[in-house]
This record gives sequence, C-alpha cells and structure tokens, in this order.
Amino acid sequence: MENYQTIEHDVIVIGAGGAGLRAAIEASAQGVSTGLVCKSLLGKAHTVMAEGGIAAALANVDSEDGWQTHFCDTMKGGKMLNNFRMAELHAKEAPIRVKELEKWGAVFDRTQDGKILQRAFGGHKYKRLCHVGDRTGLELIRTLQDKGVHQGINVYMECTITKLFKDGDTISGALGYYRNTGEYVLFKAKAIVLATGGVGKSFSVTSNSWEYTGDGHALAYEAGADLIDMEFLQFHPTGMVWPPGVRGLLVTEGVRGEGGILRNSKNERFMFKYLPETTKNDFAATEEEAKEWVEATLTLAKTQARRPPELSTRDNVARAIYTEVKEGRGSPHGGVFLDISYQDKDRIKKKLPSMYHQFKELADVDITAVPMEVGPTAHYIMGGVRVDADTAQSRVKGLFACGEVSGGMHGANRLGGNSLSDLIVFGARAGLHAANYAKELKAKPAINNKDIENEITDLEKPLKAESGINPYDLHKELNQIMGTYVGIFRESSDLSTGLSKLIELQSKLTNLKVTNNKVYNPGWHMCRDLKNMITCSMAITKSAIERKESRGAHSRLDFTQTDDNLGKVNSSIYEENGEMKFKHTPTLKMPDELAKLF
Repeated sequence: MENYQTIEHDVIVIGAGGAGLRAAIEASAQGVSTGLVCKSLLGKAHTVMAEGGIAAALANVDSEDGWQTHFCDTMKGGKMLNNFRMAELHAKEAPIRVKELEKWGAVFDRTQDGKILQRAFGGHKYKRLCHVGDRTGLELIRTLQDKGVHQGINVYMECTITKLFKDGDTISGALGYYRNTGEYVLFKAKAIVLATGGVGKSFSVTSNSWEYTGDGHALAYEAGADLIDMEFLQFHPTGMVWPPGVRGLLVTEGVRGEGGILRNSKNERFMFKYLPETTKNDFAATEEEAKEWVEATLTLAKTQARRPPELSTRDNVARAIYTEVKEGRGSPHGGVFLDISYQDKDRIKKKLPSMYHQFKELADVDITAVPMEVGPTAHYIMGGVRVDADTAQSRVKGLFACGEVSGGMHGANRLGGNSLSDLIVFGARAGLHAANYAKELKAKPAINNKDIENEITDLEKPLKAESGINPYDLHKELNQIMGTYVGIFRESSDLSTGLSKLIELQSKLTNLKVTNNKVYNPGWHMCRDLKNMITCSMAITKSAIERKESRGAHSRLDFTQTDDNLGKVNSSIYEENGEMKFKHTPTLKMPDELAKLF
C-alpha cells in the first residue's frame, strides 16, 4: 500500500469559493486550527461567475425595502418550498454580511451620496443587488481571499477529496489526492465543512466550469447525509450560444437588470406572453410601460411603473426562451436576442465591463452596437445536503455544508443575487458552528486504516486495468442522457428512460481504463468525477420522477399544474443498504408572525 501524507486540523473546509472562504475565516477566527482544501487554485472559484450582485435589503436606492420583503420575495421565488428559517436568517443577516465585506475592503459601485449602489434583478420587488459593475463575484472572492490569507488559514490547493471517513456516526476525516502528482493525503479532523458548489458538468451546455462535478453532494450522500429537492435544477435563461467553444458561458442577469430587452427572430418582445397569471400584475403589461421603468432605472429616478417582463423569475424566462427556439422563432445559432445596444455606449461599458469584453473577445460582437445571442444553460442546483438552518450541520455529526452544496434555502427556484448573500450568511454560520462543535469534542474521532486502504485500492483500479472504457466516452454519454431526458421540460417516460440509462452507466464505472500514471492525468481525475456526477444525476432524476407537478425550476409536460399536497413536502434522497432510496418529508411549518407577511 502506498504511503500517504497525514495532516491534522480541528476543522477542514472542502471548497474555496465564497462559502468555503467565509466558513474558513469564521472557524479560524474562533481560534481552532483550520484547513482549506480546494480542487483548483485559490481564487479560481465559481463564485467569480456570479456577476450581477449580492442581494441584501440595505434600502440604499429603494427606501421601502427591508428584510421582510426580501424574505417574502425569496419564499415566493422558491414557490414556498424553501426552508423558511434559512430564508429568514438569510434576509436578516445579508445586510450585516455585505457591510462586513465593505469593512474588509470590498469596493462597490456607489450612489451619489456615497452609499452602496443597488440594481434591480428578477424576482426582487426592489432594487436590492449590491454590485461592482458586472464583476461582483470576483470582488467578493478577492476580498475574502485577502482576509483569509492574512488570517493565516492553511490552504491546500489542487487537491481533490474522494472520501469522508466516520468513527461510528461521527465524521473523523477525509482522503484526497494532489492533482498534479497523484500523491494521497489524509486529513484528520473533528469537523468538516462542505462548500464544493454544484453539479453542472452532468450537462453539456452549462455555465459551470470543470470543477462542478457534484463532489460534495456525493461525499455527503455516501457518508449518510440526505439530499433534498434535487429535482430543482436552475437553467439560467441567458448563456452564450455562439461560438461553440464558449456555448453555455454565463451572460449575467445584470444585463436585464440594467434594461436589456429580449426579442425573437421576428423582433417581437416575447416575454409579455409568458408572464404567469398569478404575477402578471407585478410586471409591465405593455412595451411602453416597460420603457418607462427602464428610463427610471437609467436615471435612478423613483417610479411606480411595473418591472419589465425580462425580470420575471429565471425559471419562467428560461422556459420562454426554450419555447421560442423550439417553435422556430430563435436566433441563427439557436438562441434569442438580448439587446442593450439602445443605451449610451459609455454607460454599457461602465455598468457591464465584463460582458462587453466577453462578447468582444470570444464572439467578436460589440454589445454596444448589436444584440447578443443567448439561450438557457444549466447553472445552479437548488437541491443539496439537508442541513439545520441555524447551524448548517447535516444529520451526520460533525459534517456541515454551506453554499450551493446545501439544500433548502432556495426552495424550487433561486432568485438571482441570492447565491452570493447565501454564501456569506451560511458560510459564516457553518464556520462558527463547526468550530464550536470541534471545541466541544475533546478527542479526535478515529479513522479505520482498512477504510483508507479500500479507498486507495478503488481509486487505482482504472490505472491497473488491462482493458476497459475511456472515462471521457462515459462522460459524453452522461451529458447526452441528462440533456435528452432530464432537461428544462420533463415527462414520465423520458425520466424513466433516463434513470434506466443512468443505472446502466453506473454499472460501467467498475470497467474504466486510463493509461499512464497518476501525474497530471486528467483521465484518472475524470474516473472519480464520473462517479460523483452519476450519483447526483440519479438523485436528480429519481426526485424528478416522484414530483408529479410543475413547480419552480421543475417543469413537467405531463403534470403542468402545481399540486398543493406536493407543495408541503421536500424530496429526500438517502442511501440504505447500498441502494439509493427516495421519500417525501414534510416542509417545516412557518410560524404565524412570518406567515402574516404574505
């Protein structure tokens, strides 16, 4: 058996995006030994792709805003399936965390009187998103990274975690390997915080980069935690559709927040006809009304005009674009047109610098002169590890989760901007409670050496196999299955076929073959990534089969209406005797003082 490095900390945080960094900062501040493990390089986090802003009810632009309105918007956007306590804590604490970022050196765009500027976003009643042009996530990462490094947190870069260990029912550590050398490393810890992000690489058209292979979801599931609401996968309405090499790359909702207009190939502003009947009164009924709102936005003037339909919730806009393309009214490259070129060129470059450079450099398109071509892209999963709202701890003792890998906060659909505030609110809570848990645990739980040996043996099978399947071929097959059978619109026959194909795909994992050794071997990395992606894909598909209704980001062609009974339950995926099981669990009952807000 190969030797492995052993590293000990009180708290290990897996994932170094906004949630992981904030958790590590908080744990370290509590005086416990903290290690931060990242799959890529520090700063190369998916948080950077959250460009539009951080949602927090500061009321700097719209004085009527408050945590109660933010809470209601979040719950309504999530179709009331959210963990109400998470949504409550998020709405109350987001302003505190944003001001904390400002104190730590974050640079925000400003109002004329020097306050943090806030912009409109889909599903938010008021202008609520604190932003830095369209580079907000980058600024958040820069700020947290500087804070964490100067605080002295130990960082282990380019390290993939493959297994969590337990002592009885208590977390005791994790095994990983360094991606550049293939050398194994054992982390011994009293508490582990998962902050690994999402699952987008299960789909071929995605805004997610290579790291997003559902690692944390799968690690938690295998360790005995349960996953909730995995059927709710958000397709962001606007990703690039051309050229092919950047298909799926995110086009921030900030474009629509700043007045961007969606049109089809017939030059029709089509979103008017897709507004849900229940919310039509919230939106402009005519193009003239929408223009009035846009003009007010440009001048920061207050207006009673209703929001333009482009700022409907993401699930609605994504379905509308998909339908326009499917019915033959799409753009030349299979999307629709998003146009902000009617505005002043200098304003566009100031407000949306990343988008200007992204389209200019990657597609040779000047967004100040012509429309962008955009289409839906797999972006964010609302489902994740079930956690306690106040402590962020899963049902496995010592295992915490925050950010996209955790479930409950966003319900059936996430509002834009809520992801960044989610990261810092629950990242701080996870770090605090992981540290407190570690302090109360007098001795480190033990790790069974046989478990370590078994994991290393399993990891090395593809390297020692004389023949087998190329993991990249299996990944293409996975992408095809998910895109064909578990996409934006779903129905029973497709989902059942998809699940059968996923089960067959899972059986092939034992027959993978890669060449060469472990040094700089991306094929070897893909073998373990595939296992995680297939686990998550099966959880998504199983949950989608059982939710026989359309709600939020889950759209069934055979069950087009919402079911009041299913609005009272969360989907739950868990492992039992080596099999993936499903059950419905009741949502938490909201107290009367919060229910009255609706």
